[in-house]
Amino acid sequence: MARPSEFDRDEAIASAIRVFARHGYEAASTSDLIEGMGIGRQSLYGAFGDKRRLFLEALRRYSDGSLAQMSEALAGGGPAREAIEAALLVGLGSSDDLETGCLGVGSIVEFSRGDPEVNALNDAAAALVVAAFAARVQDGIAAGEFAPALDPHAAGRMLLTLRSGLKVAARGGAGQDELREAARLALRGL
Repeated sequence: MARPSEFDRDEAIASAIRVFARHGYEAASTSDLIEGMGIGRQSLYGAFGDKRRLFLEALRRYSDGSLAQMSEALAGGGPAREAIEAALLVGLGSSDDLETGCLGVGSIVEFSRGDPEVNALNDAAAALVVAAFAARVQDGIAAGEFAPALDPHAAGRMLLTLRSGLKVAARGGAGQDELREAARLALRGL
């Protein structure tokens, strides 16, 4: 009979996300993961299979959490433009704490389109983000905040691209004021 896990799986995955955000997939060693997660080698392999399975689970969890943060910001009361700005700026990370980097953007940069499972996770997350932005843009059109001819899905795709760029800029050292200014400039274009 297998022994029960002696660690909190949710905490271990949260720690793995930080390790992968700091190092990337390839450069994160098993030793880095074991140390960062506070678990033994056998526990890592027993609970997650291997580094790749752990990474995929961490990426899925990171994407779910990021989407939840954005969805909460988009659901906020007030004008659509303000809600979209809040969603663009939530959870960007910073250069002061490399473990807050975006695992999704990092995986796209590291894997490009070379890994079907990573692609599937990132594509699904992107589709949900675009749909969430598009719905709020549609609300803004209905409220007269945005031009009636604006294509909500095209705007949603642009906002996803902007958010990804803001995450890279934050990781590169851009401060909150600079990031907010970039978001507001883009939103004026809607």
